[in-house]
Amino acid sequence: MTIRAALATGTERLRTVGIADPGRDARRLMAAALGVPSDRLTLLSGDTIPAEAADTFARMIAQRVSFRPVAQIVGTRAFWGRDFTVTGAVLDPRPETETLIEIALRGRPAARILDIGTGSGAILLTLLAEWPEARGVGTDIDPAALAVAAANADRLAIGPRVQFVETCWAAGVAGPFDLVVSNPPYIAAAEIDELAPDVRDWEPRHALTPGPSGLESYAAIAPSLPPLLAPHGRVLVEIGPTQGTAVSALLRGAGLTETCIHPDLDLRDRVIAASAQG
Repeated sequence: MTIRAALATGTERLRTVGIADPGRDARRLMAAALGVPSDRLTLLSGDTIPAEAADTFARMIAQRVSFRPVAQIVGTRAFWGRDFTVTGAVLDPRPETETLIEIALRGRPAARILDIGTGSGAILLTLLAEWPEARGVGTDIDPAALAVAAANADRLAIGPRVQFVETCWAAGVAGPFDLVVSNPPYIAAAEIDELAPDVRDWEPRHALTPGPSGLESYAAIAPSLPPLLAPHGRVLVEIGPTQGTAVSALLRGAGLTETCIHPDLDLRDRVIAASAQG
C-alpha cells in the first residue's frame, strides 16, 4: 500500500466518527509514524509505506478514533514555534494561549517569572526561551504534570534557569517576581459535559474546572499576587471569553491596577493584564 492510500484510509476512518479535521489529523499521525516532517508527506505519498510504519499508523488512527488528542498520541505539541512533550497529565497547549505570550513579549523583559499552575510548562518555558537572561518558577499541585514540565525544560536546555515546585497555587513561593503568569482552570463544572470528547474524556479534569462558577481559581490566586510582585510588576492570566469583567474585578479587589482585557485572534476575550502598584 502506498502512503497516499494508507493516508486516505485513515482519513476516512476519522471522518466516519466525526473528527473535526480528519485530513489534518491523519497527516500528522502519518508523519509521526514515518518519522518525517509533515511537509514531506506530499513528496513521499507515492512510496510504499514500510510495514512497521503502517502498523504504527493503524494503531495511532485507532487511538484517534476514540478521540484521544493527537498531541497525546504523538507525544508532542507545537507552541510558539517549539515542540513540547504532552501526556495525559497536562493540558494540550492551545493556539489561543499564545495570546498571553504575545502580550508578555510586548513589555519589558522580566528577570524573574512565576507561572502558577504550570502544567506542561509551555508558557513559562516559552518566555524563558525568548528572554535568555530570565529565570523562572513554575508551580503545580500535580507531580505528574511537574515531571512533564521538567522534561520540557530539559528538552529546551532551560533546566538550569527554572525551578518547579509542587504546591497549591503559589503557597510557599517567595517573590519578588517581575511577571506572574497563569492559565488556571476556568471552565464552570456544569459546562464540562458540553466539551469536545477530545478534551472532556482525555485531559485532566482538575486542570479544566475549578468548581461551579469557573472563577474559583482566580479568587484563590488574586489575593496572593501583590506580595509576590516587584514594584510595577505585571500579571497576565488567561480567562474564558465571558469572564473578563469578573476576573478584572477580582484582581482590582486584590490591589492590582491598570487591568486590561486582551482578545485572541478570534476576537474573544482571552487574557487580562494587571500591574502592581509602585
